[in-house]
Amino acid sequence: MDLTILGVAGVVFVTLVALGTWQVRRLHWKQDLIAAVDARAFAPAVAAPAGPVTANDDAYLRVFAQGRFRHDASHLVKAVTELGPGYWLMTPLDTDGPTIWINRGFVPTGQPASARTTPDMPVRVEGLLRITEPDGTLLESNDPLADRWVSRDVAALSAVAAIDNAAPYFIDADHMGAPADWPRGGMTIIHFRNAHLSYALTWYAMALLFLGAMVYVIRDRLRDRAR
Repeated sequence: MDLTILGVAGVVFVTLVALGTWQVRRLHWKQDLIAAVDARAFAPAVAAPAGPVTANDDAYLRVFAQGRFRHDASHLVKAVTELGPGYWLMTPLDTDGPTIWINRGFVPTGQPASARTTPDMPVRVEGLLRITEPDGTLLESNDPLADRWVSRDVAALSAVAAIDNAAPYFIDADHMGAPADWPRGGMTIIHFRNAHLSYALTWYAMALLFLGAMVYVIRDRLRDRAR
């Protein structure tokens, strides 16, 4: 068999194996990420940070904050949940440090504002730290001028509310009040797609099939030469 063909075949085989190995490494990374997030989400709550945060180190950290809600600066952000279509109710919380945007929870489409609780006394909010969601979604952008929101963009929400000391994150609050009260908090779903094992097995299977095909071709060529 031509050495060039053998060389190309070798490169293809090594590439397939390398892709499988890369997916195994990605699998270990994803498993470590999931373990770290679980540890943060179910640990005792710590004081909400006053400074910068990162997705790798702080996403889904269980935190608490104390202060007063600024209900007149609330905004509704489009959401679809297990309770149906509706909105997340985003309300700034004035604390002794930064103002923190709180996702107080879900409200269904068409619900009047009078149906929602509006505590005016100091409150303690506990929940999960979430990283800001800038620029809307892949299919739709936020429109602050029309007060149409599809993502929880802390910077844009703060600009509309004229808040210049906002924390660079928001908190998904646990449910506050009676079980039947609105908004309905504590609805954060923590899910990381993890298909790296199936991808790795696919690449390795392709490598084995390719190797088997090459062995068959080489043996066939050798038989032809022996005749």
